[in-house]
Amino acid sequence: QLQLVESGGGLVQPGGSLRLSCAASGFALDNYAIGWFRQAPGEEREGVSCIYTGGAHTKYADSVKGRFTISADNAKNTVYLQMNSLNPEDTAVYYCAAGLPSLNPLIMCSRGYDFWGQGTQVTVSS
Repeated sequence: QLQLVESGGGLVQPGGSLRLSCAASGFALDNYAIGWFRQAPGEEREGVSCIYTGGAHTKYADSVKGRFTISADNAKNTVYLQMNSLNPEDTAVYYCAAGLPSLNPLIMCSRGYDFWGQGTQVTVSS
């Protein structure tokens, strides 16, 4: 059974850092695209970053470029999102998701994400 479990969220001050983890089970990372998404209260879900290790492909939303870094450890079947220089606008529930990969540079690594984790809360506040 394919499963995704996020961890690493929490409360951090503006300018601080967090590293989110997405532990995958039931499939091999290099066969799927993994995306990180976030949703703040009253806002639409936003694609933040994605990775497809089988194609050495990553993508970032403009709002996080230069601050967030996505990486993967295929041996641990885990994807990480290192988030630096956090600001209050980054406050949201962060989800990871898995989908069939696409190298189209215009989309977030997959045409559709079919499997989702439960989410982890990130709060940036002083």
